[in-house]
Amino acid sequence: MAHKIVIRIPELLQRQGISLRELSRLADIRHAALSELSNGKRENINFSHVEKIADALGIDDIREIIDLTEVNE
Repeated sequence: MAHKIVIRIPELLQRQGISLRELSRLADIRHAALSELSNGKRENINFSHVEKIADALGIDDIREIIDLTEVNE
């Protein structure tokens, strides 16, 4: 069984009731970088971005932002 990292930005935005642009402003991360991360278009994850997102949204558990799921190959 293979695994895939899932970035939960869309769910966070919905739960917090904010836009990606607003998160970009709050976390001081370029909108384009957040968009790529949110859409699974980035191969690499910048952990300072994860930290900034957590700080901006008051998140204590990294699993609310990033998760590991099993995928069938």
